[in-house]
Amino acid sequence: MRIVSLLPSATEIICQLGLGDQLVGVTHECDYPPFVAQLPKVTRTLIPHDATSSEIDALVRERLTTDRALYTLDMPVLQRLAPDLIVTQALCDVCAVAESEVTAAACSLPGNPRVINLEPMSVHDVLNTMITVGQAVGIQDQAEVVVRGLKQRIEAVSVRSSQLPQRTRMILLEWLDPPFSSGHWSPELAQLAGGDEILGVTGRPSRTLDWDEVVQAAPEVLFIACCGFSMERTLQDLPGLVARPGWKNLPAVKSGRVYVTDGNAYFSRPGPRLVDGMEILAHALHPDLHPLPSGLSAARQLTARELNDGIAE
Repeated sequence: MRIVSLLPSATEIICQLGLGDQLVGVTHECDYPPFVAQLPKVTRTLIPHDATSSEIDALVRERLTTDRALYTLDMPVLQRLAPDLIVTQALCDVCAVAESEVTAAACSLPGNPRVINLEPMSVHDVLNTMITVGQAVGIQDQAEVVVRGLKQRIEAVSVRSSQLPQRTRMILLEWLDPPFSSGHWSPELAQLAGGDEILGVTGRPSRTLDWDEVVQAAPEVLFIACCGFSMERTLQDLPGLVARPGWKNLPAVKSGRVYVTDGNAYFSRPGPRLVDGMEILAHALHPDLHPLPSGLSAARQLTARELNDGIAE
């Protein structure tokens, strides 16, 4: 089967299921596993590569009012690849190619390729999307083995967290300029990891926060996992965060418990690496209870200087 993925998370799912050799096209954002970077790109973005976080936010809001996505298909490439299966989503209105454009494209392609939409809102949903992809290519049994392994890791963290006398009051930020709460599966990951996510709601989209909400919530831990951003890119927005009123009075800042991780890899893509993200978060919240699994990098705990002046060291 010739598979085209229109989502980085779908690409990771496809490869996790052992179907990497059937993947013939991916998005311009797909970068994991590393070999997919060499595959033909079937999408383009309208976001300038040097846009600031506030500029990206403004573009997203403008597109939401016009029902126009920030990504578009490269039809000549897609036609050349002649896929049998296209994996896409209808979860986010702007962060992938519009569903209507994908449907229209599929109808114009030879062979009438099948299109499957992945729309997970929770960890359970994410795991089910892996079964859905497995069923679509006739390897449901293999997909169930993969999902069973991920469930075992989730259960191991959940059982350890259940031993805590009290969960850590925390906020997971998915964007910094302006600040956004966590949403969809991220509050659930926090709960599994032993946290009490104060502002995010499982199964609901993230939302723009009034900074006073963060100040009033007084989190013990602030965990930053910006949507689509690496850790290095996230740190570029640190000065604006540190400059916000009431920053230095936050309990998390006073105790030095502010962490930054690669949100793009571990939190914003609803695929198998969400489990990695849960384990990274659990280790940050309760390092004595949750050891960091081999092969994962710990979230970066900001230094006193970074917390005071916002300049990454």
